Amino acid sequence: MDKLHSSKGVRKTMGEHGLHFQKSLGQNFLTDVTVLEQIVDAAKLDSDTCVLEIGPGAGTLTRELAQNAYRVVAVEIDKNLIPMLSENTAEFDNVKIINQDILKTDLKKLFKEEFCGKTVKVVANLPYYITTPIIMKLLEENPGISSIVIMIQKEVAERLTAEAGTKAYGAITLSVNYYSKPSFVCLVPPDSFVPPPKVWSAVLKLDVLENPPVEVKDEKLFFNLIKAAFGQRRKTFINSAGNFSGIAFDKEDIKKVLLKLGFSETARGETFSLVNFSQIANELSDLNL
Repeated sequence: MDKLHSSKGVRKTMGEHGLHFQKSLGQNFLTDVTVLEQIVDAAKLDSDTCVLEIGPGAGTLTRELAQNAYRVVAVEIDKNLIPMLSENTAEFDNVKIINQDILKTDLKKLFKEEFCGKTVKVVANLPYYITTPIIMKLLEENPGISSIVIMIQKEVAERLTAEAGTKAYGAITLSVNYYSKPSFVCLVPPDSFVPPPKVWSAVLKLDVLENPPVEVKDEKLFFNLIKAAFGQRRKTFINSAGNFSGIAFDKEDIKKVLLKLGFSETARGETFSLVNFSQIANELSDLNL
């Protein structure tokens, strides 16, 4: 058995390098072999696929990826982990480790320098405290990502896959579904990690879309309507959108559009689907013509 496939093995390796788990960086290293296999299977790797791994930690998943992909570029923020990570992946000549903060990384430059136009898939065990910023950076800046397989907190996974009108449904749900098609892979219990987190985790796959599933005439207005709706989700959509500084339409304009589309003037934004928000945004855009 690989030494990184057990809590004892990871702790021993960390100790040999004089390392401690950094709680501030959300360091919980996956050791569960079954989950590792499910992640690799979900990513659907082959000998022509490149992988961008975010947060490789001790390199447990990195090793699995390297055995199944053409090339793996692992971006790790903690410089103290680099010597151990390098040692644990030394047998693979298709692994490159980069000590950077992914949120500060120029993805377009990275892809151009490291992946040479090949298909790129992202695999990441994301720190829970910065999950959303990383996901949105990958989707918004997308320099050529075909899919993303991510380990995230179960609660966040529920938000990304939530249905309109439910408690978990929010702005992040709509944003992620605008750029990708999310699907659930598996639930992961705390004891699959070292040290074990206090919550359950989940693995999601985001199949990145070449084109959004809805046609939007003014993308900025579209996203501002979503922000407004969920910034004050207890208010009616007319009030929340009508009071939002980034929306240049008054309440009467918004009411006119809602009624034209067959929505109640007392409807809340949390009841609108991605399609509904695109319809409202496009109708408002037409008022300026």
